[in-house]
Amino acid sequence: MNSSKTAQVMSILVKNGIVRSKDLREMGIHQEYLRLLENQELIVRSGRGIYTLPTGDLTENQSLIEASVRVPHGIICLLSALRFHNLTTQNPFEVWLAIGKGARPPKDEILPLRSIYMSEKTRTEGIEEHLIASIPVRVYNVPKTVADCFKYRNKIGHDVALEALRECWRERRCTMDELWHYAKICRVSNVMRPYIESLI
Repeated sequence: MNSSKTAQVMSILVKNGIVRSKDLREMGIHQEYLRLLENQELIVRSGRGIYTLPTGDLTENQSLIEASVRVPHGIICLLSALRFHNLTTQNPFEVWLAIGKGARPPKDEILPLRSIYMSEKTRTEGIEEHLIASIPVRVYNVPKTVADCFKYRNKIGHDVALEALRECWRERRCTMDELWHYAKICRVSNVMRPYIESLI
């Protein structure tokens, strides 16, 4: 085994917190180096083709990074987006991902994923891209996330949607115009109206 190759893999992991076997193949580093490091318990396989350091404490958003690498077309949504924006006290054990209607649901035996199918118009609005440990992670912005919570209130709970709206408004995380904009896109204007009006 080439020790400089294993050192290269470890260097990438220390810098980024995560490495994909696909990226290593493109760099000319064989899969066998990952197996060797895993057998030595220097790295752990945290998803299909995804490896991290055993500490797993590099970032509280580690699961979001892994989900973004595993499902590049997915967008962090609902409970996971609320958690990312610090708008809920809940800590979901699954990563909630918005995917297009007709897209194949991602499956991962290690990383628990929850897929939400959205229409093209709803799915492509309000996306922010955040760099976490040098990995681009796409997350819905605050007002889009709040509107999504009302749209999918049967999946996450009406109380969670209300908490998100109140916290978002209390902390001045978005404007009333932004809330109305995404409420219309998500077709929940009538549902949100009484709650929004009670805030004013």
